Amino acid sequence: MEHKRADRVADLILKELAEVLLRKVKDPRLAGITLTDVEVSADLRHATVFYSLLGDDEGKVAAAEGLESARGFVKRELGKRLQLRRMPDIGFRFDGSLEYGSHMDRLFGDLKEPE
Repeated sequence: MEHKRADRVADLILKELAEVLLRKVKDPRLAGITLTDVEVSADLRHATVFYSLLGDDEGKVAAAEGLESARGFVKRELGKRLQLRRMPDIGFRFDGSLEYGSHMDRLFGDLKEPE
């Protein structure tokens, strides 16, 4: 049962965090990031938010710094929106799957021969 609750909490965090980042956080370093997933530990104490960003390495570093600087504000806003006894600690991790998918799409496009 606990894992199902952790999954439900992860879905809620993803939904509300996307709203907070879109409407409340005004950091230009966060422009263009996409939240891909949230993993919450079984005891609901830790949440890892996965994000993706297409662009250069400089933009990725800036986005990571922007997310870290907004972490306290984000946790406070989520605490107001979610009625949880204890708000999980939020951590951010880069997810390269969209970038990898874009790379693979280009490779497959190059393999196609025009008829």
